[in-house]
Amino acid sequence: MKAMDVDAVRAFLLAAELQSFTRTADVLGTTQSAVSLKLQRLETQLGRRLLERTPRHVRLSAEGLAFLGVARELVSSHDRAAAAFETEQRRLAIGINQQLVGSELPLLLRRLRDHDPNLRVEMRIGGTGELMRGLDDGELDAVLVLRPEDRGKRGKAVGAESFSWFAAADWAPRAGQPLPLATQGESCRVRAEAVRALERAGIAWDEVFVGKGAAILGAAAAAGLAVAVLARRAAPAGTVDVSGLLSLPPIRAQDVMLYSKLSDRRTREALRVLTLAFQ
Repeated sequence: MKAMDVDAVRAFLLAAELQSFTRTADVLGTTQSAVSLKLQRLETQLGRRLLERTPRHVRLSAEGLAFLGVARELVSSHDRAAAAFETEQRRLAIGINQQLVGSELPLLLRRLRDHDPNLRVEMRIGGTGELMRGLDDGELDAVLVLRPEDRGKRGKAVGAESFSWFAAADWAPRAGQPLPLATQGESCRVRAEAVRALERAGIAWDEVFVGKGAAILGAAAAAGLAVAVLARRAAPAGTVDVSGLLSLPPIRAQDVMLYSKLSDRRTREALRVLTLAFQ
């Protein structure tokens, strides 16, 4: 068998994760037809149907699922080999909105390590306003934030984050009592969205816990102190979505925006790997 095209295997991994040829092409900076052609050639070479295609979705086939782990190892080994002589340590200072980071943070960091072991990552978790100021002041190279209310700055939308109501798996509401909430305080835009939704639905609420960041709010929810509005990706183990159980109103999704001052290929590639998680 001829040597596999690593770029085609990389496209397969992206298509499997993003479930879209269009989004895969956007990430790779190419066209949908080029991605489709690469994958067709890979499938022909392997003699296997790796992806099931429908007009709306791209899904792994059973054979694609079996190939997934090996494909990740191949691309990771290739990237490490390509970086073997890039001994110069480079710095990437990245800010991520505190609503977006939860229990999957170790996975995000592992992706960066596997991609470029010599990259020195400096990560700051904070609110959108704080991180945007850090970018403006040159303290951060790039930020992933919920779309700021000030839309004057040019950024790239990398995805939409969905939010819902989470509580401990064994939590139950008290009859006749207002809904206990864990929030980030009055300055939080997601809190404002949640409160407006509750008031429109005529549901009484009481703010019983205030903390900064999804990890802290998730801990309050998991401890049974309150119901927290969390990004679905950030909800910790031990919590469940109680929106259906309690007939709670939906929360509007928020755009995740990337703002970057990076220009060199190496750090831009590392940032691309990181942003995949938010697409």
